[in-house]
Amino acid sequence: MTILAKKEMSEEDIKLQFITPAILDKWDKNRITMETRITDGKICLNGNFVHRDKKSAKFADYVLYWSSSFPIAIVEAKDNNHSVSFGLQQAIAYAQMMDVPFVYSSNGDAFYEHDMLTGMECEIALDDFPTPNELMERYKANANGGQGLSENELAVISQPYYSSQNTYEPRYYQRVAVNRTVDAIARGVMRLLLVMATGTGKTYTAFQIVYRLLKSGMKRKILYLADRNILVDQSIQQDFSPLEKVIHKINVAKDNKTTITSHQVYFSLYQQLIGDDDKEHFSELFDKDFFDLIIVDECHRGSAKEDSKWRRILDYFSSATQIGMTATPKETTYTSNISYFGEPIYTYSLKNGIEDGFLAPFKVISITTDISDGWRPLKGQRDYYGNEIEDRIYNNTDYDYNIIIQDRINQVALEITNYLISTDRMQKTIVFCATEDAAERMRVALVNFNKDMVAQNPDYVVRITGSDEYGKSKLDYFISVGSPYPVIATTSKLLSTGADCKMTKLIVLDENIGSMTEFKQIIGRGTRLREKEGKTHFVVMDFRGVTRLFYDKKWDGPIEIDPNYHPPKPKEGPDIIVDPPAPPPEPQEKPYVDVNGCTVRIINKVVSVYDADGKLLRHENIIDYTRTNILGEYADLEHFIRSWNGEEKKKTISELFKEHGIDLQALKESQGMGDIDDFDFIIHVAFDKKPLTRRERANDVKKRDFISKYSGMAREVIEALLEMYSNEGIYQIEDTQVLKLDPFIRMGKPVALVKLFGGKDGYLQAIRELEEEIYKVV
Repeated sequence: MTILAKKEMSEEDIKLQFITPAILDKWDKNRITMETRITDGKICLNGNFVHRDKKSAKFADYVLYWSSSFPIAIVEAKDNNHSVSFGLQQAIAYAQMMDVPFVYSSNGDAFYEHDMLTGMECEIALDDFPTPNELMERYKANANGGQGLSENELAVISQPYYSSQNTYEPRYYQRVAVNRTVDAIARGVMRLLLVMATGTGKTYTAFQIVYRLLKSGMKRKILYLADRNILVDQSIQQDFSPLEKVIHKINVAKDNKTTITSHQVYFSLYQQLIGDDDKEHFSELFDKDFFDLIIVDECHRGSAKEDSKWRRILDYFSSATQIGMTATPKETTYTSNISYFGEPIYTYSLKNGIEDGFLAPFKVISITTDISDGWRPLKGQRDYYGNEIEDRIYNNTDYDYNIIIQDRINQVALEITNYLISTDRMQKTIVFCATEDAAERMRVALVNFNKDMVAQNPDYVVRITGSDEYGKSKLDYFISVGSPYPVIATTSKLLSTGADCKMTKLIVLDENIGSMTEFKQIIGRGTRLREKEGKTHFVVMDFRGVTRLFYDKKWDGPIEIDPNYHPPKPKEGPDIIVDPPAPPPEPQEKPYVDVNGCTVRIINKVVSVYDADGKLLRHENIIDYTRTNILGEYADLEHFIRSWNGEEKKKTISELFKEHGIDLQALKESQGMGDIDDFDFIIHVAFDKKPLTRRERANDVKKRDFISKYSGMAREVIEALLEMYSNEGIYQIEDTQVLKLDPFIRMGKPVALVKLFGGKDGYLQAIRELEEEIYKVV
């Protein structure tokens, strides 16, 4: 047996022969994970092609654990052609992400150590790798800036996460959020702020914090505060379900001080604890020191404001540790989460989530109408009810707030409908409107433009607002992954936060948004990934120009606006030329302008999206982008035709374009050109040649003398291949497996058919000649 020299060994060989044995000599295998996935790899929106960039996924070669909840060291391996310390910087980057204190690199000769607590580095012999106890003793001594660990901290470090067959292991950032929080509480910190983007599992993180604190005995009575029933009910039924036997949802009307105190985890709306009569029910039900931990969910909604109801609750239970959780910390003249809870103990942003591949990326379509910047009524113009319209310039800040223009509503609804027709009419869509009344007008317009879908199910479009009891009854169905209806929800504020809309693929902005907090919350309705169910990204359609907030320095999302977008023609759909919805039955306080009083046109569309490298693709006219990429590969038409004819498998060219984010088949269909093949689409887009359909090309071959060179069964095979090309395309006839399909299988076995052409080489030559004949350019 030949033994490889060390320099000839692969990285895997080095790990197997040297690094793994050295670690196992000191560490129990149950404390080690190998090839530990840290991130999933970013989902990329390249042109009209969506894929996960698996190369960007991060894996640690070895992660070593003191306890199941506390990773203490990372080891990065390299082959022996690299220095001992070569992998250290990569490992340090992983350690910073995961809050791991000790970092190692090895090439099989030795280990090189970086201590994240002290900044010291040194080389260690293979057989001197430190034991778990040695690392833990060093951590105890140097943690907290050299102050060491308290007994409480040691107790909570050893406390595992909750796990079962029905739960998943915490992701790296959830583990960091939990560990930092419980560690800070163990050190006696009384107020903490956790900032985690929508869709990153704030409630799951809160559950793991509560579970570990309860199990460690550090906390006994916990209050979880929210301001909406859906937030409370989702939390109890989903993430907190393992604790259901010790949970109680506070009901002021039924609970009393003598019967309510036997539970451990209490959920409540702050409206329950302070009623509409401003009565402080919390003091009637609980003593001031009853709770030792309070978690405030979505704490951006005023809990830190001096005169807020939540603040009164927090002040009453001031002896309790208090954790604020939000995706969007609020900092205004009047309200500050940070001034109350302190600087965030951990932040995991939307940008982090998208780059790591845990959140859905998105593109933005900004749409401008001819009245977006201003519409002025004619002198003396009256509205539908005969009232004179105030003579001034109205713009996007007025529509639906101060004046109702019906044709604008129609155009917004029509644009939404066209988009759904050209993509997927069953994709979950939220339309954010100016008011609840505006949400109803938008619902009516969308119903009229989608009559065929509404005929299949009247809940295709539903208004879901705070005052609409029917709509609120449909909320659970709308956010359910398994329920197809409702598909489109028109709303005002109800769905802007809290509701866990996992399958939302289109978010329409038709309201004015001045608050970055609200804007981030709305965008967060689409960020959840559901790859198995086909949710890989989402689209934001903006009719009010509010995506200007993406330019704000406080925004961390991957968006920049690009000025050249023309959407593809929609696929065939229903007749969307309909009578305008009837005006409201009674006079409104706002002027109502029907379609005769003001007609509206869409005059500009803008789209933006980032590529796999985080760079803006300034191409969102996908045809222009395709043309640029074609010309980048082929200098002129002659060059392309030579390349096409010279390629043994034409599908190779299609795969080349996919690498640039261009799915030619999907693009052809979006342009209504599904009956031409890639060759004609390419010469049409890039070289301005008239495209021929596959049927036209097949007929041209028949008109020429090509087929007459064959006779008998061989001619039948060529004619069948030409017919198959006409119906399905060139890629099908290039595949020799086609001879196993109908109609060829009825002509004879594949071996026999190939022999008609003198064998396999002769058959392949006949295919090449047929292709050359098909693609003759005149």
